[in-house]
Amino acid sequence: MDLQMPVTLKMGDLMSEEEFFQFCRMNDDTLEFERDSHGNIILLSLAGAFTGNLNSKVLAELGIWNKKDQLGKVFGSSTGFTLPNGAVRSPDVSWIRNERWNALSKEQQEGFAPLCPDFLIEIRSKSDDLKYLQDKMKEYIANGTSLGWLIDRFDNKVYIYRSDKSVEVHDSLHIVLSGETVLPGFTLDLASHLN
Repeated sequence: MDLQMPVTLKMGDLMSEEEFFQFCRMNDDTLEFERDSHGNIILLSLAGAFTGNLNSKVLAELGIWNKKDQLGKVFGSSTGFTLPNGAVRSPDVSWIRNERWNALSKEQQEGFAPLCPDFLIEIRSKSDDLKYLQDKMKEYIANGTSLGWLIDRFDNKVYIYRSDKSVEVHDSLHIVLSGETVLPGFTLDLASHLN
């Protein structure tokens, strides 16, 4: 069965933040979850192998860039963040400036950190609905993300979301993406990772 939309369990506010964290930990080897701003639990399908490989390549590139100046922390797709609107989201790749990360307590760093990443990437997998991902990108921007990339290899497009709420669309994956002022000096030659 090829799901196009994630399955949403209408939970409302039945689970506290800590209960949701424990729920995710109990199921971390079988399912992926997010929670929307209304408290509903969203069951996400696992990414296919090609998308997972692309995700790891992009994550490695960001990690290599970050290692040089160590301006922040890099996170993979299994990391959850509690956004200011109460949603718990898990971008495929994300980055947070050191000063924001260091302002969190150790307890906050161990759970779903209560902040929205400064930079993030969502990579569309075969089972992902494009509108759902676009709505997530808008939610990230509305909650404090400065720069976000939505890579859609199925429609051969890249969407660049910025804090001013502008969205730039490129009709090709043969593009060199720039971290702009958010990730100074970081570039990603996307086409080189698509084989």
